[in-house]
Amino acid sequence: MESGPSRTALATAYARAYHQVADRPPIFTDPLAAPLLGVDVDELTELSTRTGDQLGALMNDQARRLVFAARARFAEDTIARAVNSGTRQVVILGAGLDTFAYRNPYSNLRVFEIDHPATQAWKRDRLASAGIDCPETVTLVPVDFETQDLAEELESTEFSRTEPAVFIWLGVVFYLTPSAAQATLEYIAGQAQPVEVVFDYLESPNTQEERAHLRARSEQLAKVGEPFVTHFTPDEIGRQLRALGFTEVEDRPASDVVGMYLGELPEFPEQSARILRASRILRARR
Repeated sequence: MESGPSRTALATAYARAYHQVADRPPIFTDPLAAPLLGVDVDELTELSTRTGDQLGALMNDQARRLVFAARARFAEDTIARAVNSGTRQVVILGAGLDTFAYRNPYSNLRVFEIDHPATQAWKRDRLASAGIDCPETVTLVPVDFETQDLAEELESTEFSRTEPAVFIWLGVVFYLTPSAAQATLEYIAGQAQPVEVVFDYLESPNTQEERAHLRARSEQLAKVGEPFVTHFTPDEIGRQLRALGFTEVEDRPASDVVGMYLGELPEFPEQSARILRASRILRARR
């Protein structure tokens, strides 16, 4: 990545912004999503009609919009419970264009955003252009994982390893190698207790049809340099987390989380339903 945000981070941000316009009732309310992108309702609606390009197709896919909204809501609900229990630190890994730090309603909660330097530089410019204040409670930590160490860079800030924390890690795990994912989980597990992590992952395909669908999605993403690399079975990731000392693991299909917030799940085309079946949202605590 030479400049600007990753293509997937940008596409996710547009889908999250369009969720505010297209989906009723909304699962997740984010008044900063569109301003950060520099677009209004009419522009979002027009973009969503361009189903012939990747961005328009993603924005127009209700299932994926709802997954992005549900995982963000689930993460922020987890943060709220942790704050009520005394946690005062949140680390957002691969923050992309997430806006929680700029909507943070907790004056005593510090938010650390970790992301590639190019993404963060672009985000800083967008925040300034949109007139979105960067509160004193947020710290942006640029980390190029190919050349820099997460622990070293994060711990050079006000972040404390000896205090409880919540780690939010959305839309990232499937682009990492298994060893990189394991190393990050090991780092999180070393945090002072109680520590929680919320992340999403892709479930390993069980049938030839599911394998073909996952391969096609990965090949499409490879065209922008961001192919899927890693997937797990729920049993595999559960064993991995428990081996690291996590005693409470809540692991649900994305469809269940969407249904939890909406009351019932809308009917989706088969291709979108496949994505819902493959996507899972997990919270672990130790």
